[in-house]
Amino acid sequence: MQAISERPRGVVNPASARKTFRLERYTPGVEFAPFLDQYWIVEWDLGAQPAYTQRTLPHPCVNLAFDAGKTAIFGVVTGSFEYTLQASGRVLGLRFRPGAFRAFLGKSVSSITDTTIALAAVFGCADAEAERSVLGAADDAGMIAAAEALLRPSLPAPDPKVDQIAAILKLAEQDRELTRVDDLAARSGMAPRTLQALFSEYVGVSPKWALRRYRLHEAAERLVNDEHVDLAAMAQSLGYFDQAHFTADFQALIGKPPAEYRLAAMRVRPA
Repeated sequence: MQAISERPRGVVNPASARKTFRLERYTPGVEFAPFLDQYWIVEWDLGAQPAYTQRTLPHPCVNLAFDAGKTAIFGVVTGSFEYTLQASGRVLGLRFRPGAFRAFLGKSVSSITDTTIALAAVFGCADAEAERSVLGAADDAGMIAAAEALLRPSLPAPDPKVDQIAAILKLAEQDRELTRVDDLAARSGMAPRTLQALFSEYVGVSPKWALRRYRLHEAAERLVNDEHVDLAAMAQSLGYFDQAHFTADFQALIGKPPAEYRLAAMRVRPA
């Protein structure tokens, strides 16, 4: 188990988040690496402070979250995701590699997009008992070990399509010139309809969604770290027809228009 030091993408208002809760991420070991992208742990103690709502822009991944009274499997969330922290607590999440949950689920991953399902429906364990065994562990390593013990009996054979999907998504994320599905399909060596069908069956969202989500991740990160970003130029570079369409998409997911989000980030940025 190794800690991930890279700054996470998709966390809205990251400076405020760092002041409010602990976020740790770990890479899976060899046994679970074909299936899991990472383990993530959120822990907080607000004391007498008011509740805090954190918004995130999820990746194209299924998550299994061990959360007191709320443990569940979460299909890909196509919008933003909000979680309200109150008093104190901790959550362990297992983020599956895009496409990897298809072998566990036994059917199209799009069938659980924007929904939650019980652990018992997939892993054959009692949700409450599984929750107690994981959240009752003494530390991060103990929680992860308990979660792995629950998953281990259900591990399927690795599916080569998961690596294929990973390569496609790496292109989508890292090549800023890719803003159209047809171009992504051509770069991936397949027809657009074949790519669409692969994503529907294995990932749970469309290639267009993935391209747009990665661009919005990038936009949010640039706005937090560069106060001199030209918004019109950014919209164009992200593949938007104009700045108005970019602003509408950004505000719908982030909760604020880009200029306001940048100003808010500057106010809490460390000196």
